[in-house]
Amino acid sequence: MKTRCYNENFEQYHNYGGRGITICAEWLYDFEVFHDWAMSHGYRDDLTIDRIDNDKGYSPENCRWVTIKAQQKNRRNNRNEN
Repeated sequence: MKTRCYNENFEQYHNYGGRGITICAEWLYDFEVFHDWAMSHGYRDDLTIDRIDNDKGYSPENCRWVTIKAQQKNRRNNRNEN
């Protein structure tokens, strides 16, 4: 998360920090707070963190743990065809 949002040299920075995606202060400055949230919200090694609303940042109210397959459905460039 930190690299995506704050490292301008990261190749995908333009998709995160470059368009205003940030990490809430409580997670950014206190790993234990993030860790406690992660453990109490279903963290597993086979899951990835996902932002529910891709236009909002990383925060407890906008994040969840999902499979990679589920996360790929929540991309800005995804086209859901019915």
